[in-house]
Amino acid sequence: MRLKDLAEHLGLSQTTVSRALNGYPEVNEATRLRVAETAARLGYRPNASALRLATGRAGAIGLVLRGADELGPHMSEFMAGMSGRMSTEEIDILLITVENFQDEMAAYRRLAASQKVDAFVLHSPTLKDARAELLLDLNIPFVMHGRTNIGQPVAWMDIDNTSAVERATSHLLDLGHRRIALLNGVKGRTFAEHREIGYLAALSARGVPFDAALMGNSVFTDEVAFRMAQAMLELRPRPTAFLAGSMMTALGVFRAIRQAGLVLGKDVSMIAHDDVFPYLNADNMYPTMSTTRSSIRQAGSRVAELVLQMLGGKPLEDVHELWPVELVLRESSRPPP
Repeated sequence: MRLKDLAEHLGLSQTTVSRALNGYPEVNEATRLRVAETAARLGYRPNASALRLATGRAGAIGLVLRGADELGPHMSEFMAGMSGRMSTEEIDILLITVENFQDEMAAYRRLAASQKVDAFVLHSPTLKDARAELLLDLNIPFVMHGRTNIGQPVAWMDIDNTSAVERATSHLLDLGHRRIALLNGVKGRTFAEHREIGYLAALSARGVPFDAALMGNSVFTDEVAFRMAQAMLELRPRPTAFLAGSMMTALGVFRAIRQAGLVLGKDVSMIAHDDVFPYLNADNMYPTMSTTRSSIRQAGSRVAELVLQMLGGKPLEDVHELWPVELVLRESSRPPP
């Protein structure tokens, strides 16, 4: 079916139908919905080349990943949510992988110059993110999954990492734990810094001194978490509870606890952050895992929606969302022995 055929079927001009399909604000909502529903029912798909000529858009969103560590299960879930939402609008995701920071910055410049993407999604931002500064200079729209502080407004969606870790730490303190280890994300990443703030605030509120030996920063993998937890369990006095930055981290901690001859939920407690992986359910673990829970797939879907809103004309100053994080208590967090 051609655009002309769809317009004739609707009794509208081709210009009106095209503008309705592409989200132009001068088309009223009732007309836009009528055109979208009819196009979906009749199987109309716009020609990509014609669409680019008509709208000036590439029909793609850019995502640049650096190194193998960023191609793990967290990014897979995030991309699943993002691509699911983008596909409903016939928008593709252009994925680029690079080896280092310099290559990453060069990729943004190249994609901006080639006009192959309409916007970018930035992931795992740092406190002062150079990528955001570059894209603002290039005048390319982007939405950040997380936050940064560069002294200029940026569009972002984030979860309340500070509150989540503060609540989890406070719960362990309420149970009687005083040696609480935090296995956090990479130092300098905003989410990891925010989690550290929550952890320290909870300790300070109860007058519990901070011990640097009980905090580690790394990528979220089973093996790295295993080695860090193993070293912490050799301390005297050892930690009686762990805060694991992800479910992948929790698997490594659990392995270290078992190797030390200890029992999770009895000798050592743990609360993990759960991004709601479909293949790693906290309810199905033994013992069941206490978690701070927020779906990274839903975050990907929402970030995609925010990108679409920005492309539709929403000011980036209005694209700010902070999601609360749920604390789910199960069998892995108990009073210390």
